[in-house]
Amino acid sequence: MREEFVEIYSDETNAAVLRHPGRKFLGVLVQGDTLHGFCQTLDFALNEIGRGSKAYDELNELRNSLWSLKNRYEAVLEEHNCPLPFTDD
Repeated sequence: MREEFVEIYSDETNAAVLRHPGRKFLGVLVQGDTLHGFCQTLDFALNEIGRGSKAYDELNELRNSLWSLKNRYEAVLEEHNCPLPFTDD
């Protein structure tokens, strides 16, 4: 872990907007429990839609990207002995 200066443009709950050092564009901070909820919602939607449609393919691509972020988030928390803010029930 390291500490650096981050420019915070808005610290609204679940909608923080900031600029990471060295980045040109601003980003949005998504809390881990919110990211988990996004992944769960997409899993549910994909199960309801079923395979074989363009909508399914597009949502599945988004789902895979979000799950990749979630997996990285969980790995970093584990590396630093931080508890998860959710359970995988």
